[in-house]
Amino acid sequence: MIIIMIVALLLFGNRLPQVARSVGRSFMEFKKGLQGIEDELRSATAETAKPTPPKARENEEDKQTNPAPKFVPPSVEPQEEPASRQA
Repeated sequence: MIIIMIVALLLFGNRLPQVARSVGRSFMEFKKGLQGIEDELRSATAETAKPTPPKARENEEDKQTNPAPKFVPPSVEPQEEPASRQA
């Protein structure tokens, strides 16, 4: 870093403060430009990311869904049939 400072001092001499100011201004303008681009990208992605509401159903039948029937165990145990009835 010291070597770079010495070379800059030899090259620019008395104009070094002016050069540093202009480099600083250029850097700030560059950052402002990048910020503007980032803002545009954020607004564009926010517009496309909005979810669309689902379409309204036209029929009442579509709104009601029939649940699956529940299993009801038999109240009486099954009885075996006699072997003589089987032919």
